[in-house]
Amino acid sequence: MKNVSIYSGLLFILILLIWEGLASLMSELILPAPSVVFTTLIEGLKSGYYTPHLIRTGLEISIGLFLGSLLGMLTGILMGEVEFIRKLLFPYVIASQAVPKLALAPLFILWFGFGMTSKVVITALICFFPLMENTVTAIQYTDRQKIELFRVLGANRWQTLFKLKIPAGLPSIIAGFRVAAVLAVVGAVVGEFIGGSEGLGALIIASQSMMDTPLMFSVLILVTIIGTLLYQIIYFIEQNLFHYKNRS
Repeated sequence: MKNVSIYSGLLFILILLIWEGLASLMSELILPAPSVVFTTLIEGLKSGYYTPHLIRTGLEISIGLFLGSLLGMLTGILMGEVEFIRKLLFPYVIASQAVPKLALAPLFILWFGFGMTSKVVITALICFFPLMENTVTAIQYTDRQKIELFRVLGANRWQTLFKLKIPAGLPSIIAGFRVAAVLAVVGAVVGEFIGGSEGLGALIIASQSMMDTPLMFSVLILVTIIGTLLYQIIYFIEQNLFHYKNRS
């Protein structure tokens, strides 16, 4: 494991060196050097320039992820447990996911305004599907022998659901939550592309209009860090949760 971390670090250094070399051959407007980008990033963090944008995007991600994941999990449980509802709703859920959210963003802004609400709705819709799909799969593919054992022991439908199906399906559900967490960042930033004066997405659009490529790259690094941190936090919780379950 340590060797993998070392190789990963070496790969990162190699990427930076290649980036620095390519940047030296091009205009800063096209590809700024990593040294310039990181200087812009540090100065912006120190001065507090990024702070209101980070707070705004962070709130949109948090609220959208919570609402989208909650709705996705509840819908997934319902569709996984009730075949009629699954057959009734599944075609419409798939159809809704086939429409690019970027295409729907102007419509949501028209309905909900340029404030935070429209971005939260977009983020929630993007987070909804991974949780719903993984939860349905987890419920449907529970070990049939265990389900039969619960029936023999006299457990009713709800006891089987909450004491067997959901606990057994937690790995799949949490995997969906990890995906949703990364997509939440995408949803919030995409929503800010279309409309809004605050947030990291709005800052990317502003840097584009100012032709400030180092600023744009620094914001992209912040977006990447947020998505990576969210993923790692959920992964850490998942590992500790199942480690505790295995020990007990």
